[in-house]
Amino acid sequence: MHAVRNTLPDIRRRIRHIASAVIVLCGATAALAQPAQQAQSYPTRPVTLIVPYAPGGTTDVVVRQFAVALQKALGQTVVVDNKPGVAGTMGALALMQAKPDGYTLSMMPVTVFRQPFIQKTAFDPAHDFTYLSRITGYTFGVVVRADSPWKNWSDFLRDARARPGTVSYGSPGQFSSPHITMIELVTKEKLTVNHVPFKGDADCLNSLMGNHVQLCAAGSSAGTLVDAGKLRWINLWTAQRSPRWPDAPTLRELGYDIVSNSPYGVAGPKGMDPKVVGVLQDALRRAAEDPQHLAALKRQDQDLMYLDSAGYTRFAMQQIAQEKALVERLGIKPD
Repeated sequence: MHAVRNTLPDIRRRIRHIASAVIVLCGATAALAQPAQQAQSYPTRPVTLIVPYAPGGTTDVVVRQFAVALQKALGQTVVVDNKPGVAGTMGALALMQAKPDGYTLSMMPVTVFRQPFIQKTAFDPAHDFTYLSRITGYTFGVVVRADSPWKNWSDFLRDARARPGTVSYGSPGQFSSPHITMIELVTKEKLTVNHVPFKGDADCLNSLMGNHVQLCAAGSSAGTLVDAGKLRWINLWTAQRSPRWPDAPTLRELGYDIVSNSPYGVAGPKGMDPKVVGVLQDALRRAAEDPQHLAALKRQDQDLMYLDSAGYTRFAMQQIAQEKALVERLGIKPD
């Protein structure tokens, strides 16, 4: 009996240790299971989709219809958040601060791949994002007022050469794709013209209508004003002539081996759960192919250019290399 009494405290201590270990193990298991449960139930609240341009421009007009289609596909509200500025890279900057939980996404223009070679950025496009789906690309071109004396591109070239430094053109942002293409054209033609950057197409077109600039390198949001007879395309940067504006020549027809459509897609922060990526990839594909979104693309003369996450990631890596080479070829010095 004496020996038994001596072992009882040890048995009680062992029981307490085992109970504590079980509690800790259960807590750890629950903590590990929580992200998996969250991924399986995603999304459970509204998703923010950042548009890195001002309201009313080409991207904003299309993406708002895309967001409606994405809401249907996800079964959750999609909130469009405009963050214009810094050549369309404000969305990328916002993703750097966001949790990789799938509730903050951004449209990713090609400028995200280009900007790190022009100035120091807080992000590395090769490593800092989860590329989810490529969606579409733009129809770009040069547009003038309907009452402009320039009836075509040759008229503009002749006048710009005769009056160096007096002609001003606008673009949707410093080192945006329209600006970069204009740099190529101006360099090739050895012109001296003034560039005025805006926060998006809408601001640029408003300035053109007010005659503060004489032409805009813009997206197809100018098309409504063209169709209304207020503006006129003097070239388009598509591979073939546009069925909507068949009188506008392409750059290739004008002697330049340039096609500029700047494809864009949707990305999230790096480190996203693969299950959430799977849910989003499926929803983004369904939204891209939704009739409402396709109709919005048609109105802007844009093509569906869908790629899944793997395809968009490969495209992004290729585009990063191409943008680096373009910046070097144009002699743009990093800030």
